[in-house]
Amino acid sequence: MERVKVTRNYQITIPASARSKINIKEGDILEVYLNGDEIVLRKVKTERPRIRLGSKLSLGDIEEAIERGEGNS
Repeated sequence: MERVKVTRNYQITIPASARSKINIKEGDILEVYLNGDEIVLRKVKTERPRIRLGSKLSLGDIEEAIERGEGNS
């Protein structure tokens, strides 16, 4: 178990040993929830939608996919 200090802005640093065990990198999203008097951080598994390459896409196709928030399957 490691200890961390809460800063005046209520921030903490996740120790390197914990970050490496679950592969937390800069920009990753974490969920925060309470379990009794414990604060639990959990890495969110996110998958970004992909646009299938190999077909010619117009700028309109790309903009529509972005607006939908999904790839062209």
